[in-house]
Amino acid sequence: MTRQYPFEKDEYGQIKNRWVNARRLADRTIDELIGICKGMTADGVVNIDEVNFLCRWFEANSEYLNAWPANILSARITEMLSDSLYDEDEKEELFGILNDITGGTKSFYENMENNSAALPLCNPAPKITFKGKLFCLTGKFFYGTRNRCEKEIITRGGQPQSQPTQKTNYLIIGQIGSTDWIHTSFGRKIEYAVELKDTGFPISLVSEEHWVKFL
Repeated sequence: MTRQYPFEKDEYGQIKNRWVNARRLADRTIDELIGICKGMTADGVVNIDEVNFLCRWFEANSEYLNAWPANILSARITEMLSDSLYDEDEKEELFGILNDITGGTKSFYENMENNSAALPLCNPAPKITFKGKLFCLTGKFFYGTRNRCEKEIITRGGQPQSQPTQKTNYLIIGQIGSTDWIHTSFGRKIEYAVELKDTGFPISLVSEEHWVKFL
């Protein structure tokens, strides 16, 4: 599926709207990243040469490192290599992340649109504060393991919960696998959170991508 943009051309056939042109270039760049990730997982393992190649790609395309999922992926790889080692656990973890990013999607942006349409996220998404707030996490996160995500919350003065309650302030929905949330085990948390919200309790349902912006 080709992503379509409304645009106007000048007398030379060039796109007038620079924002549109820049967005199309960003889309192609992220699609290129997804293609690279697919190639890296094709043989079932991600070796250090492939990781170094990806690091060079990030350097060459640094202007797009604030785009999802390049922002999370580059940060995770930087953390993995911070001790100059790339051990078997990290190799397995990185393969899992890349596989989750690329699994079964024709287009990353198409998948992101489906996520937005399928999930009952708050719109507009609220500002997230941490001190004294209760957080419940559901799904799998590009950012890292559940323990790592919970530590980020605790460090900032928030408190993680295993299940949403009437006092929960935020339900954070992990990006991986969220398109079919209603058919998964963690979808029950979302359903209950929606019920709480609909009955007047002040719980906000937000995406992992939005939550990461406030870390």
